[in-house]
Order: sequence, then structure tokens, then C-alpha cells
Amino acid sequence: MPEQPYEPEGAIAGTGMGGAMDLAASEAVTLERTPGGPQGTGPAGRPRSLWSDAWRDLRRNPVFVISGLVILFLVVISLWPSAIASGNPLKCDLAKAQEGSQPGHPFGYDGQGCDVYTRTVYGARTSVTVGVCATLGVALLGSVLGGLAGFFGGVWDAVLSRVTDIFFAIPVVLGGLVLLSVVTSNTVWPVVGFMVLLGWPQISRIARGSVITAKQNDYVQAARALGASAPRILLRHIAPNAVAPVIVVATIALGTYIALEATLSYLGVGLKPPSVSWGIDISAASPFIRNAPHALLWPSGALAVTVLAFIMLGDAVRDALDPKLR
Repeated sequence: MPEQPYEPEGAIAGTGMGGAMDLAASEAVTLERTPGGPQGTGPAGRPRSLWSDAWRDLRRNPVFVISGLVILFLVVISLWPSAIASGNPLKCDLAKAQEGSQPGHPFGYDGQGCDVYTRTVYGARTSVTVGVCATLGVALLGSVLGGLAGFFGGVWDAVLSRVTDIFFAIPVVLGGLVLLSVVTSNTVWPVVGFMVLLGWPQISRIARGSVITAKQNDYVQAARALGASAPRILLRHIAPNAVAPVIVVATIALGTYIALEATLSYLGVGLKPPSVSWGIDISAASPFIRNAPHALLWPSGALAVTVLAFIMLGDAVRDALDPKLR
């Protein structure tokens, strides 16, 4: 019997039940040439991970893009403030105190005759440094303590729960007034250490709950049945699947730590002159709000935009990493 020529218009595909169905030429070619599998899989039919799906959603989220660009700009000027501000933030001229905008000094001068623009730019370095270092310290300490408590349970879990209750009972601002009032250092590290000391219980609770939920999954039970050690189960199977809530909370908390540093500096117990901080500038400009509102407006606006950017970033990351919101 002569071989029939292939006609794309009449392509036939078996249904697997003894029948057949007609496929259009475009559909037949698509089935032939599609490199990946069905929806939800990547190249060669490999399933996409939570992180790849999250990154795909984040790239399409305008909130993430805008907040990410703002944060990237803040990081750049924190590392190289002289790129956009050539002046010295500590150089002041009392003869120009409370003067408004001038050529080369778009934000005017504060009550001490310092250039508000230069101090606002250099203040970003302090805020970003405190926020990032405090967040890393809190996330690391809280994740380790909470993860171990959730994994092993027992007495360790009970003791950690009671300790976190004690720390939650301490008002943050009042604790800062008490603990930092005796510190004479002008560096950011006492402030960072205080935030880590009072901030880790929140991350610890989140990590503990995530680990308790993750260790009940079937893949963890299967690894335990196959003889995997406790460190291997914790690091290879539980931690990668329990870290998403910690990342979300830590990202949002970063903006909170920046605001907390400004609050403590405003109250006089955080960073102190000659350090350059938005909180210090806001505190110094408050008595002159009627005569020189610009000296208060610009550092306050920079602080608000920075905190808002990190909160928006955290919200976008939360939406991308939460499967319930898909």
C-alpha cells in the first residue's frame, strides 16, 4: 500500500481510547515543537519552583519595580554620596542660617547654616546602614533560634517562647531611651545592637511557626524514614521551604528600623552630632518650623519615601511568595 503524503490540515492524533481527534495544522506544529511541558512547568517539562514563579510575578509587578528603583537609588547614594552632593555636610555658615533655596543649594540652609541638600543626601547612608545591618542581625538571630525551637520542640521551645514573651512586653521606644541613654558612642553600632536585641523575637515567632508547618510535610517524613540526619533534614528540606515568611517580614521590618533610628535620634538617644542623620536634622529643624520649614520638609520627606519604599517592596514580595494569593 503506497505511503500517504503528510497533510498538516488533516493531522490526526490518537485519543488513547481507540478513537481519534482532528488537530488544526497550527496545533499539530505547536505540539511538535513546544520545548516545555504543560503550564506550570519549565524547559524539558521540569516543574517551576516557588522562587522562579515569585521572580516572574515580581518582574511584572509595578509596585515592586518602582520601590526597587527607589531603593537602588538610595543604596547608590549611600555608597557614593559625593556623586550627587559635592559639599561637606559638616560645613556650616551661620551667616546663611535659615536661608531658602539658592543656586547650587536647592534645599536651602538649616538653623545652623548647613546645606540641607548635602545633609539629606549624606543622611541616606546612615539610615540605609542601620536598616540593613539591623535587619540582617534580626533575621539571622531570630531564624536560628526560632527554627531550632520549632524543629526540636520540648523544653527548648517552651523556654524560648517564654523569653520572647518577656521581650514583647518591653516597649521599643522606652527601651531605647533607657538602654541608649548611657551610650556615648557616635557610631551606628549601639543603635543596631539595640534593634537586634529587641527585634529578634518577632522573626523568631515567624520562623518557629514556619518550621513547625514544614516539618509535618510528607517529604520531611520520607527523608526521616530514609535515615537522614536531623541537620540534613533541617538544612536541606525544611529551611528552604520555611524561609519565605521570614524574608517577607524582614523586608517590611527594614523600613520600620529606619524609622526607629530616626525616632531615637530625634529624641537624642540614637545617633548624636556630628553624625549625619535624618532624625538629627528633623530634631534640629523642629524649633524653626515657622521660619524655615524647608529645613524640616526635605529630611522628613526623604525619610517617608525611604520607609514607604521598603514597605511597598515587602508587600510585593509577600504577594509573590504567598501561594494563597495566586
